[in-house]
Amino acid sequence: MGTKVLEKKPEAITQKIQLVKGVFTASETADLVNNLIEEKINFHKIQRLQRWEGNHNCETGDLNDRITELEQELEKSIAFISKMRQSGKAFRIMGQLEIIPLASETL
Repeated sequence: MGTKVLEKKPEAITQKIQLVKGVFTASETADLVNNLIEEKINFHKIQRLQRWEGNHNCETGDLNDRITELEQELEKSIAFISKMRQSGKAFRIMGQLEIIPLASETL
């Protein structure tokens, strides 16, 4: 009788966090979405400032671009929620973070 070797499957190295889940009024939706986006904008602004403090000649184009993208998304969300608010309907928000370590990329 032969020996059977079992190969161990690599452990999934992913974490999922259910950040937002539920039904919200238009006002709650606006507050929640605006706060999340504004917090992310502030995060990038702090990163930009820290980079600049380390080197006044550094490039911050990537951060500037991301801040601009988020500001545009904020404007879109405000317009969308305002338009939908008139219908009097509630909003379902599902927001999950998925954290995946990268094999070879570093900052």
